[in-house]
Amino acid sequence: MRPETIVVARGLGLRYRDAPVLDGVDLTLFTGETVALLGPNGAGKTTLMRLLAGGLAPQGGSLRVAGGEPARERAVRRRIGWVPQEIALYPRLTVRENLDVFARLAGLRRGERGEAVARVLARASLNDVADALVGVLSGGYQRRANIAAALLAEPDLILLDEPTQGIDRVARAAIHGLLDRLRARGAALLIATHDFAEAERLADRVAVLRAGRIGLEGRLPDLLAALRTGPPEHEVALSDPASPVAAAALRAAGFHPVGALTWRASDAVAEGRDGAALLAFLRQKGVPVREIRVREPGLEALYLDALDGARPLAETAG
Repeated sequence: MRPETIVVARGLGLRYRDAPVLDGVDLTLFTGETVALLGPNGAGKTTLMRLLAGGLAPQGGSLRVAGGEPARERAVRRRIGWVPQEIALYPRLTVRENLDVFARLAGLRRGERGEAVARVLARASLNDVADALVGVLSGGYQRRANIAAALLAEPDLILLDEPTQGIDRVARAAIHGLLDRLRARGAALLIATHDFAEAERLADRVAVLRAGRIGLEGRLPDLLAALRTGPPEHEVALSDPASPVAAAALRAAGFHPVGALTWRASDAVAEGRDGAALLAFLRQKGVPVREIRVREPGLEALYLDALDGARPLAETAG
């Protein structure tokens, strides 16, 4: 089935206390695709999703979702599922009772509500905990119930803000499976996430929001293919946190920290030394290297380039 355009945003702008939050955002979403929305805290990701959901009205530009304006038209908002980062459920109600409440809020008639609740319980694999209080469930089940509440009206567009935050690998895999099934049924998904592996696993396209503007947008395979024509990434795993002297040596070799014990370089490092020579070079400089990994650069390298604007790809990809 040929995808349809579900979201067309052109030049979206929004200010808060005279400071721009979004400044000329262009974004198009199609049915049956997943787009990962990346960006640092404060870049405007949640604000953009609230605009798409109809919770805010744009102050500049134009926004059409399913052919209408979500902030003005209730019928348009019914075609949108909004999954906030916070668990927006009542902890002293069961999963089934929560879903019945949200079915009423979604405007479903009495005769529709029972069927809709049963449908999303099955879709989110929640039947085993349907009659358990939300407040006693694991974080993974709460996240799935949070998503299920947004599916009751069979939305065409589903907006998810950090849907797997704070849960374990098994629960994350269950949510990823649910999102895959929603995409396969023809929904458009926009997922705000800080997890690069999650974005690579789920997304057809990525959009990087930087200071209220889209700094990079495009099909993930195309962006990665263009990136991987360059040198591989080098990742250094340390046995102990780097001392100031060791950190200076790593930075001089082209590395940047990505964790307390991990440093990474996306370009040729240490005058082109191979892995073994680089290991010896860094240890000679007093760096407590445990191992060096060489791999193809991934989404994180694209993201960092989009934030600093260093790579021409960030200006030309579409």
